[in-house]
Amino acid sequence: MKKVFVVLALALTLAGCETARQDRALGGALIGGGTGALIGGLAGRSAGAAVAGGVIGAAAGAIIADSTRPGRCYYYTRSGHKRYTRCR
Repeated sequence: MKKVFVVLALALTLAGCETARQDRALGGALIGGGTGALIGGLAGRSAGAAVAGGVIGAAAGAIIADSTRPGRCYYYTRSGHKRYTRCR
């Protein structure tokens, strides 16, 4: 039981070192993972389906949260590269 508390304390300590972008992706992953696990568990009626749904939901949530950051616009350069800038 002590190991669990040590791991939780270390995780909370390291969570304070994140940037805003990482924080947004982590929040999206948590929401997506929880939702995916719930839907997977209900649809598949097994623990394996809940785990698979949670993993897929976490990945999708992190990607969507990162790509929908407010205040970030993009444009393409002449060479075709995507560049991000602040929206005006």
